[in-house]
Amino acid sequence: MRILIAEDDAMNRDMIARRMRWEGHTISLAIDGAEALHLARTEMPDLILLDMGLPKQNGWDVARQLKSDEATRHIPIIALTAYALPEDRVRGLASGCDAYELKPIDFERLLLRIRALTAGDALV
Repeated sequence: MRILIAEDDAMNRDMIARRMRWEGHTISLAIDGAEALHLARTEMPDLILLDMGLPKQNGWDVARQLKSDEATRHIPIIALTAYALPEDRVRGLASGCDAYELKPIDFERLLLRIRALTAGDALV
């Protein structure tokens, strides 16, 4: 599976990418929202792991734009964020994210969400 990881923190980006590669996925990396939008539209990944606190364009805006575009609205988006308040989760899902995962990442839980979303199951 092709996964786009949009994460501005180098250590988090590397950790997530290594784990996803270990699981057998092909990875693309974006360090800001503008790059995430560009890569999502040009590479058409199977899934996006999206940090909400990205520079240039935050994750909420990226998700909203991707879900409003006919060409990219089908791509599942999992928000990966440290924004833990209930209203942050509501905002993430309202912007178009299909699931919302808090940092630090529970990789077993994340992998279950990835499998569910790519199988077409609704799981938030």
